[in-house]
Amino acid sequence: MSDPSRSPLADLLGFTGRMEIADIGAADITEPAPYKVLLDKGLGRLNAFEADPRHHPKLRETFGADIALFSEIVGDGSDQTLHMADPESGMTSLLKPSARSLAFFNGFSHFGKIFGTEPVTTTRLDDVAGLPDIDYLKMDIQGAEMQVLAGGTDRLARCGVIQLEVSFVPLYENQPTFADIDGWMRAQGYLPHCFTQVKRWSIDPIRRNNNVRMPFNQLLEADIVYVKDPVFLERWDPELLRRIALIAHHCYRSPDLTGHLIRHLEDQGDLRKGALDAYVALANQP
Repeated sequence: MSDPSRSPLADLLGFTGRMEIADIGAADITEPAPYKVLLDKGLGRLNAFEADPRHHPKLRETFGADIALFSEIVGDGSDQTLHMADPESGMTSLLKPSARSLAFFNGFSHFGKIFGTEPVTTTRLDDVAGLPDIDYLKMDIQGAEMQVLAGGTDRLARCGVIQLEVSFVPLYENQPTFADIDGWMRAQGYLPHCFTQVKRWSIDPIRRNNNVRMPFNQLLEADIVYVKDPVFLERWDPELLRRIALIAHHCYRSPDLTGHLIRHLEDQGDLRKGALDAYVALANQP
């Protein structure tokens, strides 16, 4: 009897190791983590960043005892100020909210209200003790994503997939925009693959059905997935492509990207002949 927890794709790819996954802002579990399927199938190990130890038991309960927990506040390595908002709002940040941007949207002047500040020392991702090199990164840290990326170029040198939040209308002072992050990611060899969520919000003072959470058309922010540029596959080694293929298939339901990678690996002799046909049959199974 076959083990339902195994990944036939991992067998097809000849992948026998475990990917190192990092989640920065891991305690904000508002929906199932895209990487959990990799943990469940034994294909990855989670390195979770959460500065508040009160959240650690819940993270272990959700992701298993094998999780590696880090309490560092990841940033650029400097002393900074943490701006504390209501926990329900999710807007606590190293960056100060922009009163003018908040006022542009219905309800955000309330959501972004700061109740206190706290001095903190941040740590560059490259300087976190005990953290392995990362294959797959997810983060949502309210505007400080660029600090993490710029301070983690060594640990992320072989990172195949990065999911992060980008803003179209920055809600914080000096927050990088989608264009800033996109330009930086492309310069590091990544290409946008998909949006997993696009958030819109209504502009003050007009409200839909008198509900501030019901949007019209204005873009606010989005979760976007970047992958090492699949147009130029010759730049990347076969092991990196195997990891991207597994993440694309299991986490983002992107069989076209996975098939593209498998065809390249087969053409280069890194997979057996017929691997693409075998994957097409696998992907078409109900």
